Amino acid sequence: MAEGPKKERLARRKARKRALDVLFEADMRDLPPSQVLVTYLDRIAKPHPEHLTYAVTLIEGVGKHLDRVDELIASYAEGWTIDRMPVVDRNLARIAVYELLYEPEIDDPVAITEAVELAREMSTDDSPRFLNGLLDRIAAFATR
Repeated sequence: MAEGPKKERLARRKARKRALDVLFEADMRDLPPSQVLVTYLDRIAKPHPEHLTYAVTLIEGVGKHLDRVDELIASYAEGWTIDRMPVVDRNLARIAVYELLYEPEIDDPVAITEAVELAREMSTDDSPRFLNGLLDRIAAFATR
């Protein structure tokens, strides 16, 4: 029975990585995430993996709410402007903040932990601690 939740957790992690790929590319090319998503979906093998549905939800959700998400990140990122953040960190924060605000089935600690774990894998040595603090502050605000 424990396989179900573990399998779902791993699928969501893969979805977050795919969402990060698309958001990173959109950020670097200064394009809307939805535009990059279309070409991304054309490039990947069919049939599409099951976890892709959640990745699309994340990408479209971040794109739709980008102004609000970035406003919160900028407000709570102590000592950093959003433009100075490493691109990976900025987009991991966007995914997590979107989940904190708009995905009620994702528990706040899960959204934060996933961003921190992905930062540990994919970003700088300081990124996990930075993201953890930033996302904790945003989560505290969001649950008020």
